[in-house]
Amino acid sequence: MTGKRWRTYASLGTFAKARTVAKTSPIEFIRQVQAETRKVVWPSRRQTAMTALMVVVMTTVLALFFLGIDTVFDQIVKTLLGLAK
Repeated sequence: MTGKRWRTYASLGTFAKARTVAKTSPIEFIRQVQAETRKVVWPSRRQTAMTALMVVVMTTVLALFFLGIDTVFDQIVKTLLGLAK
C-alpha cells in the first residue's frame, strides 16, 4: 500500500479510526467499475419480462384488496355516523 495516501475519518469527534479509505484516481475508479460490471450476471429478457409482469399483477391484486378494505371501512364509518343523527 505504499505510494497511496490514506485518510482517516473520526467518528463523532472521537479519535478512533472509523474508516480508512485509499485515494484512487478517477481513471482507476472507472476501470474498477468496468471490471465489476463485467462480473455481473444480468437477467435474460424473459426473466426481466416475467419479473415486470409479476410486479404489475401483485400491484393490481394489492390495489383491489385495499380498495375492498377501504370500501368496508367506509360503510362501517357511514353506518356509525348515521346512528349519531
